[in-house]
Amino acid sequence: MMKAAVFAEPGRIVLEDKPVPDVGPNDALLRITTTTICGTDIHILKGEYPVERGLTIGHEPVGVIEKLGSAVKGYHEGQRAITGSITPGGWSNACQCGFCSHDGPGTPSGWKPLGGWHLGNTIDGCQAEYVVVPDAMFNLTPVPDGLTDEQVLMCPDIMTTGFAGIENANVRLGDIVAVFAQGPVGLCAVAGARLSGASMVIAVDLLAKRLETSKRLGADVVIDASKVDPVQEILRLTNGRGVDAAIEALGTQATFEAALRVLRPGGTLSSLGVYSSDLKIPVDAFVAGLGDHRIVTTLCPGGKERMRRMMSVLESGRVDLGALVTHRFKLDQIVEAYDLFSHQRDGVLKVAISP
Repeated sequence: MMKAAVFAEPGRIVLEDKPVPDVGPNDALLRITTTTICGTDIHILKGEYPVERGLTIGHEPVGVIEKLGSAVKGYHEGQRAITGSITPGGWSNACQCGFCSHDGPGTPSGWKPLGGWHLGNTIDGCQAEYVVVPDAMFNLTPVPDGLTDEQVLMCPDIMTTGFAGIENANVRLGDIVAVFAQGPVGLCAVAGARLSGASMVIAVDLLAKRLETSKRLGADVVIDASKVDPVQEILRLTNGRGVDAAIEALGTQATFEAALRVLRPGGTLSSLGVYSSDLKIPVDAFVAGLGDHRIVTTLCPGGKERMRRMMSVLESGRVDLGALVTHRFKLDQIVEAYDLFSHQRDGVLKVAISP
């Protein structure tokens, strides 16, 4: 038996005993050494994103390979490894088109969004002592010896998401980039913009501690949106030019609209936020559809090569995301960890949870 954090009902995630799962021929059993809580898990906790009752939650695992399926080659038991939050199979039309995050069968009415997200969504996740990694040869990535659990903890979700927002915005050498909201994903977008060669990275948030962290990760200018209008300030900083790319990392109408208003002609709004209501596009900011703007969206890229690339960046020393882990809990304290994280108390960014 093992301990696992399961969705009981809206407003309640509890720790329960479950059998240690077995593996199929293409799977791997990962013994979890460190995991964390994501903002998406809070949507599940609140009942805003539906999952089955009794499902083990969590999709950001670091661990040790406990058992390999009979068809899995190229790995060995006892090896440290991670898997991305997105665990695609590689065979679907979405995967073949290069969008593995939306893996899964199409239907007569269209493709299946988020189809590659299985852990803690359609199958048991990793806020537990063990987790089954499906399609292990597509998804399991060994952890380099020189990296700690906490260093790679951001790779499965927020690092790959934040970096992908920058990549999809086609940030180039000398670009000016504004990142709206300095939560974990926004902070990773700041780091990604710096690595991509942006000459000015502007970070916007309401919280002074998060703005301070964004400086450590590469922001050249920070804007406290509680004190000044960020749109006016960004236009002032750019002498009215606007930014080449604006990253929206919160998922609100206000931040989306502000990101649109600071774009230069032909600039890109790269949306990473998860929205809970319809968005409205102001006709003036959109220049009636004639501003040559691009609006792109991104869902967390997964797969073993993507995870290898993320860990390679960390191994190079070019970025250190250790500052994002602000609190640590044992798995036995999972309810306490959810309470802290869901209410965003005590300056929390990310929590590290160890069984």
